[in-house]
Amino acid sequence: MTCAICQTRKPRRFCPGVRGDICTVCCGTEREVTVNCPLDCEYLRDARQHERLLPLSAKDFPSKDIEVTESFLQKNEEMLVALGQRIVMVALDTPGAVDSDVREALEALVRTYRTLQSGVYYETRPANPLAARIYDAVQEASAEYRKRETESLGMPKTRDSDVLGLLVFFQRLAWDRNNGRPKGRTFIDMVRAFYFNAGAGAGPAAPVSSSLILP
Repeated sequence: MTCAICQTRKPRRFCPGVRGDICTVCCGTEREVTVNCPLDCEYLRDARQHERLLPLSAKDFPSKDIEVTESFLQKNEEMLVALGQRIVMVALDTPGAVDSDVREALEALVRTYRTLQSGVYYETRPANPLAARIYDAVQEASAEYRKRETESLGMPKTRDSDVLGLLVFFQRLAWDRNNGRPKGRTFIDMVRAFYFNAGAGAGPAAPVSSSLILP
């Protein structure tokens, strides 16, 4: 019997992604590259503990002109939770969706909300259908939250600029969690664990670096 991927080496473990036995080399090199790894795979969970993420340079830091402080996040914590939960729920519910689709959706959302600051609304909806679905879901979550807020308080409290700041926070977090693998879902996995306490093997949620808050 040989590895289900390379057809050369001796298999050492069962891979739920390919539904076959594979070698350790292919497990390491093809994980989230050619293989759609289930988030509950024990080998993926172990790899997450030692995963090397792509460095985020100052040049690549998204939306550097927008300040997001800890006090701002605390003030808007309820909507932060609403948006974070919706992002991960729709990402997990969309077959084939990976971190790059989430990043694309968040980039389009930030662009859209930036136009509101200029007074000329222009929607930048992703052409990628997976990113577009995430984009639409986040827009719906924002509208639903603000509607409930208005019904409860009798007036809108959350401003467009507040939504923009929260989107920028998630945008930076998504870029920071990028492992560079085409099928990578490190960000989705982290947010899932943070908001939904995804199982005993999920491990602790990654701490939010202060550099993600203040550029």
